[in-house]
Amino acid sequence: MGNSSSRGRSKPRQGHGSKVAPSSPAGEQTIFKWSIDGFSSLIDKGAGWTYSRVFEAMGHNWCLKLNPRDKKSGDDKEYVSLRLELANSSVKPDTVVNASFKLLIYDQSFGKHSEHEVSHSFQTASTSSGIPWMISLRKLKKQPSTFLRNNGCVFGVEFLKVTTSKANTTSETLFVQKASIFNEAKTYTWDIEDFFALKNPGYSPEFEVGGYKWNIIMYPSRDGNHLSLYLKLKKTNDLPMDTANLVELTLYVKDQENGKHRKGTGRCQFAKNTRTWGWTKFISLEDFKDSGNGYLVKTKCCVVAEVAIVGSSKME
Repeated sequence: MGNSSSRGRSKPRQGHGSKVAPSSPAGEQTIFKWSIDGFSSLIDKGAGWTYSRVFEAMGHNWCLKLNPRDKKSGDDKEYVSLRLELANSSVKPDTVVNASFKLLIYDQSFGKHSEHEVSHSFQTASTSSGIPWMISLRKLKKQPSTFLRNNGCVFGVEFLKVTTSKANTTSETLFVQKASIFNEAKTYTWDIEDFFALKNPGYSPEFEVGGYKWNIIMYPSRDGNHLSLYLKLKKTNDLPMDTANLVELTLYVKDQENGKHRKGTGRCQFAKNTRTWGWTKFISLEDFKDSGNGYLVKTKCCVVAEVAIVGSSKME
């Protein structure tokens, strides 16, 4: 997931006004230098990403991208952000490119470069990585500047190690049924005579929906401040490991005085390894015990579950 975002700029194929100087020193390390002349002109163009030309290194195609006027949320200061991107020609759906590299801003006077080491797994869902807010724009421009000389800046990437591996991909197919009398929701009501005598957690009696046994689970005080409610599938003996049931569920605590019930609704998948779904902070104990809300009348409360199996899924 990317940490930085471009600001309305389309993706160009090549950086504006740049010089490209790749080199391959001894060993596995490969360095790509990107010299940008007329850097002040690039700054004047405002925030947004400028891309280098695509270059080849360590058996893959890459490019650098630079935002000279990036900002942090809630911060008016401007920063230079630098990222490495795996080019589209090297992105394959079944391959992960694991790379360790350094991103650099070159000190053109004393060789005291600003460098940051990064490791990232490049793949279809994540093709770039880098350093947001690498250096403040003010610091970069402050004279005398060793990073900005004769209106030129030099950025780069030094590859330390690059390996490839097969992506371990899991896919799921979800089938959602059409509404019919066969998958209508069934309602179960759990009347609790003495809430204060309930165990933590407390379990409702079993009830059946869609050929499966279920329980409502209530934690009267799981974190000390909230009442928690869950629906639990009791047994999954006939459910294969790679399949699940899509369940539409509504759990609610009845308002016994005004009919303004407290509800939680969701569509969740129940499987052998996921048999419980619900809400940890369903309602605050303060609201639940407030006599004006009608949820707890003396010691009595009522919890309702509406459950329907509306689909199924299979993992591959």
